[in-house]
Formats: sequence, structure tokens, C-alpha cells
Amino acid sequence: MNKKLAAALSGGAVLVLALSGCSGDEGNKVDDWAKTFCDQAKPQIQKRADAHQIIISTAADSKPAEIQAADSKAFQDIADADRALAKAVEGAGAPPVDNGEKIKQDAIKELNETAVAYEGLKKQVDALDPSNQQKFADGLQNVANGLTKIEKMDQQALAKLEDGDLGKAMAKQPGCQKPTASTPPKSSGSASPGAGSTADAGGAAEPSQGASAKPGGAAAATKSEE
Repeated sequence: MNKKLAAALSGGAVLVLALSGCSGDEGNKVDDWAKTFCDQAKPQIQKRADAHQIIISTAADSKPAEIQAADSKAFQDIADADRALAKAVEGAGAPPVDNGEKIKQDAIKELNETAVAYEGLKKQVDALDPSNQQKFADGLQNVANGLTKIEKMDQQALAKLEDGDLGKAMAKQPGCQKPTASTPPKSSGSASPGAGSTADAGGAAEPSQGASAKPGGAAAATKSEE
């Protein structure tokens, strides 16, 4: 049943700040900014990865009440992490790049908006009736549809920080590296999008061959950098 949410996650980007590859020497100011931000961001990136893994690894045959509790906690954890990431951006100040102040303000605004959206999903999940399995499944489908949209917001929240020299500097910082979820995926009965799927280090499920469909029928795609 929870595979609906897992499928939605597989189609969206789990917000981690790991970038593939970097070259050239970056200015000290850019590197210093990246270190300040990434040091603060590290526990929040880990928290998000763990929350995504909770959704994905919740057993497909779990009771509705168990799924409800797991998903509710995961959405709140992601919301809390996004707000903390917004504070990390604010604490680091405007990055020393062109339009740095605008980049900072946009990131803070978008992260806070995404946090509110995840709390909206939590309220939707909390309002479901786990005693009626069919209605619960239908309600979970609506939550999954909402999650697909929010994941797109989440993907964009720090996209500008990841561009150019600033992104390269962040990629070198241990705090912004892709984490491994603390909660390992279950070996059987997993709610991953498709049989044989595995969870990536950021917590999102990568579709196996014959990838699962997102809610709505579109094939789930992996992130471009993976």
C-alpha cells in the first residue's frame, strides 16, 4: 500500500547536496561559505535521507495504522529539516557570487515553502481513516499525488546554490555529501516501487528494470546525476 508514496519519491529528487565531480581552485571566500553552510546542513541532510527511507522501507503489507504513523513522522521530519536548512542558508549569509543575496533569499523562501507543503501532507495522512482499508488506500493515493508535486519544489529549493563555482565548492565539503540512510531497507515485503528496487544513498528508491509507475501512470525516472 505504501508503494504509492515510494513510487512518488522515486520520481522526485531527494534533496541532497552531493554533486558529481569538481575541478579547479575555488576562491577562499566561496570555499569558506560552502564550509559554513555544509557543516550546518549535514545533520539535516541525514534527517531527510532517513525520513525518505522510512517511507520507502515500510512494508507493503503493513497495517494501515502503521503506514499512517510512519508516513506522518517522515513528512514532519522532512519539514523540520527543510526549515533547518533554510536557517543554515541564512546563517551562512549571502554566498560570495553574483546575485548572492537573491540566491540566498530565494533558497530560504523556497525551503520554508516546501516545509509548509510537507506539513500539509502530514495533515492529510493524519486525517485518513486506517479502519477502512479501501478509503485509506484511496486517500494515500491522493497523498502520493501531492508528494509528486512537492518533490519538484524540493528539487528546486537549493538548485541555484548548486550552480557554478559555488556548487563545486559545496561538492568538496563532507557535510554536503550524499548520506547513507540510518534505517536500512527491509529485505522482504518492502514498499519500494518495484520488485528488486534498491534505495540510493540519499534515501530515494531507484527503479529496477521495468521501473514502477508514478501515481498517474508516468514512468518514474531516476535523478539525472545518478
